[in-house]
Amino acid sequence: MDDTPATPHKTLKDSKLMRWTMLVLVSFLFFATYWFQDVFSPLKGLMQTELGIDSADFGIVVSATTWANCLGMILAGGIILDKWGIRISAIIFGALVTLGGIMSTLGASDVISSDPGTKLILMAAGRIVFGVGLEITCVIVSRVVVKWFKGHELALAMAINVGFGRLGSFFAVSFSLDLAGGKVMPALGTAAALIGAAFILLLVYLVFDRKLDQQQAAADDGGDEEKFKLSDFLSLLRNPAFLWISALCVAYYSAVFPFISAYGPSILHANFGFDMALPKGFASMSLGDQVTAYLTNGPKIAGLIPLGSIIFTPIFGSLIDRKGRAASMMILGSILLIFSHVTLAFIHVQALAYAALFCLGVAFSLVPAAMWPSVAKIVEENRLGTAYATMFTIQNWGLAVFFYLPGHILKATDKNYTVAVAPFVVLGVISIWLALKLRSADKRADLGLDRPFAS
Repeated sequence: MDDTPATPHKTLKDSKLMRWTMLVLVSFLFFATYWFQDVFSPLKGLMQTELGIDSADFGIVVSATTWANCLGMILAGGIILDKWGIRISAIIFGALVTLGGIMSTLGASDVISSDPGTKLILMAAGRIVFGVGLEITCVIVSRVVVKWFKGHELALAMAINVGFGRLGSFFAVSFSLDLAGGKVMPALGTAAALIGAAFILLLVYLVFDRKLDQQQAAADDGGDEEKFKLSDFLSLLRNPAFLWISALCVAYYSAVFPFISAYGPSILHANFGFDMALPKGFASMSLGDQVTAYLTNGPKIAGLIPLGSIIFTPIFGSLIDRKGRAASMMILGSILLIFSHVTLAFIHVQALAYAALFCLGVAFSLVPAAMWPSVAKIVEENRLGTAYATMFTIQNWGLAVFFYLPGHILKATDKNYTVAVAPFVVLGVISIWLALKLRSADKRADLGLDRPFAS
């Protein structure tokens, strides 16, 4: 599908300053929601001791974000987005993600109940509501980026938008234990407050969204006039390239997010001897000792994966805008994924752990930088909300399994982290096969995934 040429009438999106300002306004939502999504990862041990839950219970809490979405809630939200537009959808689902954050935080406190079983139910319920809002607001933000940047710096803008989410993950994984101070509530309260602030910025963006629609209507630019029809969903299911990229999405993210969001620090501790907390007196240690302590700390090092992607994803996005090669980058990212998880599962040499984490970080940058803008070439713009929502839906099917599966394996095998990581290796192999199938579909349909994205 060819990129839409720039309108001859000047609108807000023709201003580079306005485009990038709008990107910052909506991307802060990515930052805040990914922070809350990943805040539980370093808190696993603290939640077990303070809240009285075990590894299987923890798996329930972190996987609860996917439950309602597996039943089609994201798809329903995508259809709502395409039929009702960005503004109404943003208000509805932005409010849901904020409410879910508050519910889950209150559930972990003693405000409602001090019973561990009740706390588990309340936290899981909050994560369900948060998960519905999280995934659909991600779809909305992706649709916003396409709206403002298609025909301009689309791949770079999407990469920077993803970078905001990675930055939120980095702070959550790296510093939540520091914020906690021995208690779960301070860390969760901080994460929930950030979501509230992000929702306010989203409402500010909607003022400019309305102005842009008015300008496009006045210029007869087409805008969003061609509304989505339910029958259009069937055409997505008949699109081979869309099916392959959707399958790649679920395999790839199922091999990455559970590691970062839930199990990474514990895997590094069990398989490589990394520490789970900085030593006492860290602030008074020499610089060399501080560096050593940081580099052998599981939560801190796991947090470097999303931090590295903040740097690399925009670089790869800019390269795709100028040179193309999106399909090839997805293949390379899948290869790196296999190397990373094979090393983390079976080769317990601490020096190689750093190489594995570096490659996982590069893969975490390559595939998203190439995948998300590619959807705008595979699917017509008026179907993008439903297209992204469909991808997020099947992604949640995988995440529901692979957030829970490692926790269940750990309980069944007396905390054998090698066995727990092995399924991620299989996902890496599947990802390579799917990326190759996508490139074949691209060549048959001449979609231009390996051609430059910026006009």
